[in-house]
Amino acid sequence: MIWAFANGLGLSLSLIVAVGAQNAFVLKQGLWREHVGPLVLFCAISDAILMALGVFGFGALTQAVPAVAPVMLWVGAAFVFAYGILSFRRAFAGGEALDPTVAPKGSLRAALAFCFAITWLNPHVYLDTVLLVGSVASKFEEARVAFWAGASAGSALFFVALGYGARLLAPVMTKPRAWQVLEFIIGVVMVVIAIGLVVSAV
Repeated sequence: MIWAFANGLGLSLSLIVAVGAQNAFVLKQGLWREHVGPLVLFCAISDAILMALGVFGFGALTQAVPAVAPVMLWVGAAFVFAYGILSFRRAFAGGEALDPTVAPKGSLRAALAFCFAITWLNPHVYLDTVLLVGSVASKFEEARVAFWAGASAGSALFFVALGYGARLLAPVMTKPRAWQVLEFIIGVVMVVIAIGLVVSAV
């Protein structure tokens, strides 16, 4: 159970720290100290729901059609490996610098609406939370709840740290070199996870 929780936590953190529209928006709002609590809560709950669809929905599918499990495990391994390679490419090409100070102030409704769009209308989010998390969770048949709890905790921890620690993190996260190092670490984690999936599939 603890191993499943730790794997879910590690996978979630390695996926979520990548530069993206959602993270950039939460970082910007954190710097402005504007609507941080509601946005952090919204992002954490959204990720928990999406990852539940991957972990438990994927499990129901594999029980109904057993042949799907090994196929999706290999698909997941390929996806994770490609994710890692892309992270390495971004690391060596040069990290993205974020400028979180340019976000205009607005209402809570507008902020939540924008956050909804970049969360639920972003295809990449479904690849990460449903396909990827679901395929990795297939390794933990008897501990899916623990894996999902770990993945959800990783997401919540990250958004809390990003939203409320934005003023401390901003000087580092706005530097291209910091993102290069981060992308490299993500690449290493993704490749290791892919190798683990392949080993479990053979």
